[in-house]
Amino acid sequence: MPSSISAAIGLTEHRDLRGGCPCWTADDDTTLTSDPLPAGAVDVAIIGAGAVGAMLADRLTAQGRSVVLLDRRPPAHGSTAASTALVMWAADVPLTHLAKEIGEAEAARRWRRVYRAMRDLAEHIDTTGVDCSRIDRPELYLAGNLLDDAALLAEGEMRARHGLPSVFLDASTVADRFGIAPRGALLSDGCYEVDPVRLTLGLLHRARSHGAAIHFPCDAVGIEGNTLIIDSGARVRAGEIILATGYERAAWFVPPAFTVGSSYAIATAPGTAPLWREGAMIWEASTPYLYTRATADGRVIAGGEDEDFADARRRDALIAEKSGTIAGKLAAMIAVPDVAIDCAWSAAFGGSPDGLPAIGRAANHGHLWLAGAFGGNGVSFAALAADLIAGELAGEPDADAACFDPYRFG
Repeated sequence: MPSSISAAIGLTEHRDLRGGCPCWTADDDTTLTSDPLPAGAVDVAIIGAGAVGAMLADRLTAQGRSVVLLDRRPPAHGSTAASTALVMWAADVPLTHLAKEIGEAEAARRWRRVYRAMRDLAEHIDTTGVDCSRIDRPELYLAGNLLDDAALLAEGEMRARHGLPSVFLDASTVADRFGIAPRGALLSDGCYEVDPVRLTLGLLHRARSHGAAIHFPCDAVGIEGNTLIIDSGARVRAGEIILATGYERAAWFVPPAFTVGSSYAIATAPGTAPLWREGAMIWEASTPYLYTRATADGRVIAGGEDEDFADARRRDALIAEKSGTIAGKLAAMIAVPDVAIDCAWSAAFGGSPDGLPAIGRAANHGHLWLAGAFGGNGVSFAALAADLIAGELAGEPDADAACFDPYRFG
């Protein structure tokens, strides 16, 4: 891998990351203004001012490092604004399935590390008072074509063996307790919801209060050694460079195992919820899957119906059709006559063979890092990236860092 990347080639992909109308109103946000580029070198330059970049900046500035964030969009205006922010520790690939590939102990090791990262994030939010409507919620994982009742029971038993808080409920118990259509499920603790845009902006405000600079819009188009080349011709020197560019991958560095497709979501009007009990976050062990949760202002959000293509025009042309499908499936899942849609949107969505992120040092560049939250748990994986990279830069490498190395698939 060359140490100098030509500006003519470009550092990261350019994508239209979302279409339609998300319910978080990031397009109207004007709470952050751009800072000038730093006059001299900084300790860390982060490309990307979404949830991942914000968590990294918050952590690294708290360590006393000088940080600049660069983004081609205003902060939180990319994939973060399309996130539905169910903050869970269970990955898209079931633990029992992952265990068949890499062994039970190694699979559980990865899941436990994600669990710790997302619980530490909850404590950080609560301790610092970041205003993002964080609410603890039970998580209900319903039986489907990926895991039937028997397979769900085995999944719960494996989780329990490794200290992960899940228990199997039969269909009648699920229906009686949660007021939804009867279906076997795993009930898990330790999960929560947030407003992803407010979380990101709140963390960026904290980072800026500790000296971070946030410069946008600008495009980091190349790297020469430890210098970033900006599309304006400006250069930014940094001791370390972190690519937190989400689903706009750095093609020179991110392996093809980390893919980008499309996903869809809807939201009802505020004040609709509750439509089921305990405010549970619900999703299915199915392909295609459905997930749903309520928000602090009483919206019901549901999503899924993923596609394996990333073309934005093709993706957005399906918003109406996918929205109707999601609404119909949601009504059947929660046993209501119908669901009225207030907002509907589409988004780029990333995945990996094990449902886990790409976090670690880039190949053949000792001071370049990848922080890619590929998979369904973007907020949890963002917290994990902050843990792993900040620890490494502080000289305290995480014992589980290799589990999430971007090149683990060979």
